Amino acid sequence: MSFYDDRETRDPLERERELCARLPRQIAHAQAHAPAFARLLEGIDPARVSSREVLARLPVIRKYELLEQQKEARPFGGFAAVRWGAACRRVFASPGPLYEPEGAGADYYRLARALYAAGFREGDLVHNTFSYHFTPAGSMMETAAHALGCTVFPAGVGQTEQQLAAIVDLQPNAYVGTPSFLRILLDKADEAGVKPSFTKAFVSGEAFPPSLRERFAARGISASQAYATADIGLIAYETPAREGLVVDEDILLEIVRPGTGDPVEPGEVGEVVVTTFNQDYPLIRFGTGDLSALLPGQSPCGRTNQRIRGWMGRADQTTKVKGMFVHPGQVADIVRRHPEIGRSRMVVDNPGLNDRMTLYCEAQGESAELAGAIAASIRELTKLRGEVSFCAPGSLANDGKVIDDIRTYE
Repeated sequence: MSFYDDRETRDPLERERELCARLPRQIAHAQAHAPAFARLLEGIDPARVSSREVLARLPVIRKYELLEQQKEARPFGGFAAVRWGAACRRVFASPGPLYEPEGAGADYYRLARALYAAGFREGDLVHNTFSYHFTPAGSMMETAAHALGCTVFPAGVGQTEQQLAAIVDLQPNAYVGTPSFLRILLDKADEAGVKPSFTKAFVSGEAFPPSLRERFAARGISASQAYATADIGLIAYETPAREGLVVDEDILLEIVRPGTGDPVEPGEVGEVVVTTFNQDYPLIRFGTGDLSALLPGQSPCGRTNQRIRGWMGRADQTTKVKGMFVHPGQVADIVRRHPEIGRSRMVVDNPGLNDRMTLYCEAQGESAELAGAIAASIRELTKLRGEVSFCAPGSLANDGKVIDDIRTYE
């Protein structure tokens, strides 16, 4: 089995030492060249941030904060270290709008590693159906394919009949895009009585259920997926082992309790937080808003980096109760006050169409006194009344839910 480079099979301790050695330099760079981080990390000595434990004390930056900062300071809210010119090749807009710079480096988003694991090689003709306007997905895939020596047909989205005609004429052997659009192209091909030339596919941007993977395989198409964002680029990618997603070599990934910056125990579901070593856009502890969990052990494919289970939902579980917003961070603050609590979950329902909050707590040594103290904390921190229900340790689901809104309105 071949690998993109020898870093993929390093001793995990060597990788961890290298990542932690890069942290102080990246933090110093962000403080010096990105005004937002100069403010956020004021008084932080970069030399001291040389471990995951110390990194975990820094604030998590979430997308809504980027949006707010960008409105105050266009274009990038002070989080980028580049300005218009040769160092900033393109600028994109994600919904929000949230503006992201694309630097001038080759394979800027680091997706070549993921394409290589999917079987893409020099000489492939890649039919790229990701958007080339506003959002960076098309550029992300094209620059990665070019880094591998592939030729790219920039198809973009839509225009299925014209796309199918180009596929028949050019005979591309590789597809890049969402899994749903590949399905649409295959269905259109069936209607037209033609056989697409794809033998491999790299998909992202949507859920990729096993049933769809099997459907592609039945057509002779080996499909792999990856997890990437416009802000970070590649986060994790699938390998031929088909066991979770292997984390990219050039990020430091944490899984934290939603609404907080506190790392969870290995295997627990939480929010994916990423520190990137991108010099142009040096995001430190960036909260993606996505839920996942670390998988134990190493991949059978031979790659030794951490693995995650893939996308498991969204971490932003903020809900409104009796006209007041309740945030996962508030629930975490309640739990911090009471060390007797293990795992917890705030359930919101509405019996008789009246909103009710109940904090379910895994706890040892439950008592009426403890329940009263927790209820007082709920009222103080959320400004709402809440009930407390104790449950056995290990009984709450490990699914990353901090707030579960189960209200119905029938």
